[in-house]
Amino acid sequence: MTGLTERVKREAADVGFADCRICRPGDVPDVMERLQGFLAQGYHGQMGWLAERVHWRGAPDVLWPEARSIIMLAENYGPDEDPLAVLKARESAAISVYARNRDYHDVVKKRLKRLGRWLIDAAGGEIKVFVDTAPVPEKPLAQAAGLGWQGKHTNLVSRRLGSWLFLGCIFTTLDLEVDGAERDHCGSCRACLDICPTDAFPAPYHLDARRCISYLTIEHKGPVDEDLRAGLGNRIYGCDDCLAVCPWNKFAQQAEEVKYHARGDLVAPPLADLAALDDPGFRVRFSGSPIKRIGRDRFVRNVCYAIGNSGSVSLIPTVQALCNDLDPAVRDAARWAVARLRIGASDGMLGQ
Repeated sequence: MTGLTERVKREAADVGFADCRICRPGDVPDVMERLQGFLAQGYHGQMGWLAERVHWRGAPDVLWPEARSIIMLAENYGPDEDPLAVLKARESAAISVYARNRDYHDVVKKRLKRLGRWLIDAAGGEIKVFVDTAPVPEKPLAQAAGLGWQGKHTNLVSRRLGSWLFLGCIFTTLDLEVDGAERDHCGSCRACLDICPTDAFPAPYHLDARRCISYLTIEHKGPVDEDLRAGLGNRIYGCDDCLAVCPWNKFAQQAEEVKYHARGDLVAPPLADLAALDDPGFRVRFSGSPIKRIGRDRFVRNVCYAIGNSGSVSLIPTVQALCNDLDPAVRDAARWAVARLRIGASDGMLGQ
């Protein structure tokens, strides 16, 4: 299948993927043990779905026993600016790079299906395509296939593409030639661990999602622990800190896919504007965006935390208007923000 494997990689590039490598379903034997350890520590927080179907999530060869090869694909979504710069604009919102335009699930899945159809036409067999929506350990498989390695922040890092990668995969019954696994190139670097504002890494290569800003702003329902709110800063959806500081990003490239280029209204939008969104306004503004998934209430809750961290007394009326919001988490966040701003103002620490 050597000839077919090379054709698959050429077609993947033509479809638009930045890299393509291949492994076997059984090439990640340590995933089950790592997953069980993660769950045993409670690091998954409210993400109960991670504890479901563990027998599949920890063993890709059990998920679909007929599969003989897994085609791992990398999609580049590299930004064209420093994503950490917005953190200094405290009256503006920081939105994770991947969420500033179209939902990547839709874009990547279309590419996967296109590549999969080509593969069936070219060589037959059966396929299943996955992009972050099934119990598939994409990052360990990507390392086994040679796309990159899981860094100390647990995300995938590529020597050729840096950290800004979406992953997709095609399981196939075809027996393709495999690539070797990538080894770890983190060395003694701790940049990703040291920059985390909420100390979400209890040890290198271990993530406690309960302290991770991406988890807290996207997956966590209800009020965020008060001890963690200040660490959120102005991040209202996701966090790029540990990705952005990785030295391997010197090889990162700007995304070629225009659907990943940031929409103008999602680059440092004013917190005051976002706080005023009602449910219909939220749905319209974030139609087609991954942000829509968390709903207006959780989103505005996050905006309130950011306002509380802004140091701007001028935003008190904006957030005070939400102190009687119908959603209890929004009310709690708004009242916290008002109190924080007033205390800071009385101490003479906050800007006007």
